[in-house]
Amino acid sequence: MALQDVCKWQSPETQGPSTHLPQAGDWAVPRGCDLQTFLQMHGPRLAHGTTTLAFRFRHGVIAAADTRSSCGSYVACPSSLKVIPVHQHLLGTTSGTSADCATWYRVLQRELRLRELREGQLPSVASAAKLLSVMMSRYRGLDLCVATALCGWDRSGPALFYVYSDGTRLQGDIFSVGSGSPYAYGVLDRSYHYDMTIQEAYALARCAVAHATHRDAYSGGSVDLFHVRESGWEYVSRNDACVLYMELQKFPEPEPEGKTNQAHPESNIPHRAGECGKISSGPGELSPEDSRMPAKTETL
Repeated sequence: MALQDVCKWQSPETQGPSTHLPQAGDWAVPRGCDLQTFLQMHGPRLAHGTTTLAFRFRHGVIAAADTRSSCGSYVACPSSLKVIPVHQHLLGTTSGTSADCATWYRVLQRELRLRELREGQLPSVASAAKLLSVMMSRYRGLDLCVATALCGWDRSGPALFYVYSDGTRLQGDIFSVGSGSPYAYGVLDRSYHYDMTIQEAYALARCAVAHATHRDAYSGGSVDLFHVRESGWEYVSRNDACVLYMELQKFPEPEPEGKTNQAHPESNIPHRAGECGKISSGPGELSPEDSRMPAKTETL
């Protein structure tokens, strides 16, 4: 909306709209270019990316995300919030177009509040995920871009669902969405287990997002961390991604439980999910005795 439409201000030189502005439907484009073709090539379709993740464990659901909002090669906002609370026991990560994500989360908040008033209790996480997927599936094929992980705690315990704007709805224990998700999955698949402690879960989420921001150009800024408990969601921390990654490099990478090196039982590395830095090279060169194979193997 123009300034003169808001405060009824007009330039002293003119008493009406500027004659230099093109009329509606008559916008100037380069010669030889069709308007629709020009908008498709140079319009709002900008490359964007993010890193969001969520995983379920014994003590609730962890949600983490970076804070960089990008439009092509331009960083639109270095400190955006990509984890949006829905109500006291439900929140979701956002990936895709920021405006679409914010709009549909406002719609979801309204619909869940109306159902709570009608039924006298909050819907389950599965009901919220189904409601969101059904509403967005009606706009399939209209360039709607929303990919979210709904994290909540209901009567059945901690729950995690992935919902996409085409109506896709999946239930699982680990989800990572965005351009940095392949790097985050690499850390999560190595160190995740359902019975981890709360501090191990915090360290794992920070480690996964920090490594993803180091490799993915569209992710960066800081690392936001949320924890959904039985009593409700909690905003745990916000850490600078670059500083966090440099701190992680100071610690050796832990060996997963049950997968310690059998050739060197004396090297006992404590399992700490936060120590996801350099890959430990172990002792120096192997001696001839260490490289010997069992007798049964030699006879094969």
